[in-house]
Amino acid sequence: MELDTILSAINEDDGPGVLATIVKVEGHAYRKAGASMLFKLSGEQVGTISPGCLEQDLAERAPAVWESGRHAWAEYDMDPDEDVIWGDAIGCGGKIKLLLEPVAGTLRSILLDVHRHHAQRRTVMLVRRWHGDLIEYDLSSDPSDALPFCFEAGVGSLAVRLTQQISPRPRLVLFGAGRDADAIYGILKQIGFQLVIADWRSGLCTRERFPEAECIVGTPEELAGRLKLQPDDYLIINSHHLQQDREMLRLTLPLQLVYIGVMGSKKRIKLLFETFLIPSNVRAPIGLSIGADGPYEIAASIAAELIAIRAGRKARSGKEAARDAYFSPLFGGGGRQAHGIPEAAARAGERAAARRNGAACSINKPS
Repeated sequence: MELDTILSAINEDDGPGVLATIVKVEGHAYRKAGASMLFKLSGEQVGTISPGCLEQDLAERAPAVWESGRHAWAEYDMDPDEDVIWGDAIGCGGKIKLLLEPVAGTLRSILLDVHRHHAQRRTVMLVRRWHGDLIEYDLSSDPSDALPFCFEAGVGSLAVRLTQQISPRPRLVLFGAGRDADAIYGILKQIGFQLVIADWRSGLCTRERFPEAECIVGTPEELAGRLKLQPDDYLIINSHHLQQDREMLRLTLPLQLVYIGVMGSKKRIKLLFETFLIPSNVRAPIGLSIGADGPYEIAASIAAELIAIRAGRKARSGKEAARDAYFSPLFGGGGRQAHGIPEAAARAGERAAARRNGAACSINKPS
């Protein structure tokens, strides 16, 4: 989810940097395929790919990648029985393969285009195609037929194509800027949501309180018109004002949002929904049932519920996209294929050819 932060860093600073992307994971790993991190030659690092185990080694590789102007690969085997250096030091037990790319030329232009698409809340597909030792980059604004993340390799370790769906952060609207909104805002801004704070009380809904969120003041009816809520949006109803919350429910239930979480006791929930049925996208009361007490524990239960909902959507999307895909071992052996291998196509009709060439796709599953 920190890719938005990486894109913003690239947009704001044209200094030299190297993008590291996890392309394969076998076994346990802290981050999954698709996670990225930016290593600036100034020493600044944006994003995470491990709990601190691999960053130093990758930072030391970055200057050479930048100077060469060419991509490079890094592989780590964290099984102590296989690699006594990384295995004993880290102990995660998984294998990770990363692609390191200098953020320059075509790649930089492509990433700036992705940043502009994200500003318009558009999902795009970044495709890397290998021609020998060179990468050709392409950006598509129609990712409907592609896997969320797919790395295709020829015989041995020769790369053919990497397809990466890049989506903007999902938008979450927090309706109600009371005292407990601070705790909810504080945790949700850390887990990859684009936050909007909405309330009819202008003294509560301010950028001073919520500097990393968009703040919109208005009645539920005014907010519904200005927000233009879409089916992929998330909503938390948290004003603690019965009539205002009921009005917001009336306006948003027909929109079939991904998630509507409603704060309150079971008794209050009954009052709110006395004239409505509770559909499956509504969590009322909000949050996972973990015995939370107080604003910060409740905020943690809400964050956990949102992570589970978001991860479930990703998993369902990946399974649907991969129904006909062929999966082979991520780090399998085999003879090395000569350069100049034709690219494997994304469409279902060409997947059979990809199977014959030994292509392997991996879907980025949630943590």
